[in-house]
Amino acid sequence: MDQSFVETQTSVQLFAIIHLTTIGVSHVVAHRGWAEFFILLRKKGPAGVFVVGFLSLGFGSIVAAFHPVWTGPAIVLTLFGWSQVLKGLLYFSFPAYGLRKLELVSIERSRLFMIPGAGLLMIAGLLLWIVLTG
Repeated sequence: MDQSFVETQTSVQLFAIIHLTTIGVSHVVAHRGWAEFFILLRKKGPAGVFVVGFLSLGFGSIVAAFHPVWTGPAIVLTLFGWSQVLKGLLYFSFPAYGLRKLELVSIERSRLFMIPGAGLLMIAGLLLWIVLTG
């Protein structure tokens, strides 16, 4: 395998570890803030949905472009990256759908953000293991 490819792959994995750990911990410990954030975006209508689209597309496009790994445990990052690209495409193309998803968010249900937060932390942990043992 080309050394520059391996270095790029590892760099993207480190980027994802930092990103996913930060967002994951925040979802767990500041779930109410996330609910308030998405409620604020919902009030902005389609423009708020576009913010979610930009956040998803930003992370996903970096992973999709620089982490084309389709075998082994690292495929999890590639698939997650592409899922974020598709989410961005969906939210930009069909903002009414994004608004319906944002309507599910409430302060009373903010603890539900802990579930995806835990998922992000699991992906970050897997990537950390890959980087340390690879």
